[in-house]
Amino acid sequence: MLEQYLPILIFIAIGVAIGVGPVLIGFLLAPHKPDSEKNSPFECGFEAFEDTRMRFDVRYYLVAILFILFDLEIAFLFPWAVVLDTIGLFGYVAMMIFLGILVVGFIYEWKKGALEWE
Repeated sequence: MLEQYLPILIFIAIGVAIGVGPVLIGFLLAPHKPDSEKNSPFECGFEAFEDTRMRFDVRYYLVAILFILFDLEIAFLFPWAVVLDTIGLFGYVAMMIFLGILVVGFIYEWKKGALEWE
């Protein structure tokens, strides 16, 4: 039974090697010559003009949350579409209720002006 997991283990090992290998090679082979210019904060080629702890507008977070919400909606739609013929009418009605709730939330956010960026 464990031999069925061998391809998965090999795949994980190759993935880790591809991810960690270049970083490790760069760390071992790169010259280590730190100076003040290399250790200074970098922002688009010029000095930072504001405090790094400045507050972001709440609309930024709201748009991010809405993006995650509708991205997750798509993540639920793909597996549902694949097994739609096996789950039948019950699965179809359940997904339509789920999508209806999300559409009501989307319309609410639209009417409140959460999607407007001034």
